[in-house]
Amino acid sequence: MVRTVLAAAALALCAGTVHAETLLIDRVKQETGAMPARGMRVADVEKRFGAPTDRLQPAGGQKRQWPTIQRWVYPAFTVYFERGRVVDAVANKAVPTEIGPKPPIR
Repeated sequence: MVRTVLAAAALALCAGTVHAETLLIDRVKQETGAMPARGMRVADVEKRFGAPTDRLQPAGGQKRQWPTIQRWVYPAFTVYFERGRVVDAVANKAVPTEIGPKPPIR
């Protein structure tokens, strides 16, 4: 059975019908471009990476326990700020067929 699967895979490869999916996590591991580090200040992010292409509406803040989260979108990544500091930076999809996180909610 294994030989049959391998033979079919080899035949498909020779015929040019194999299509690979790109996983976002694999691409991020290969890229050398840096993203903002956790704890960086808003001013430091803008100084190092420039102005974002989009500043999304702040989310949260309805209660004191729920801090307001600001989101800045750059071409390669989205940065999440809480109280003026980076809490996370997430890589954006490079192409629509890439498998990874959904785009930020606007």
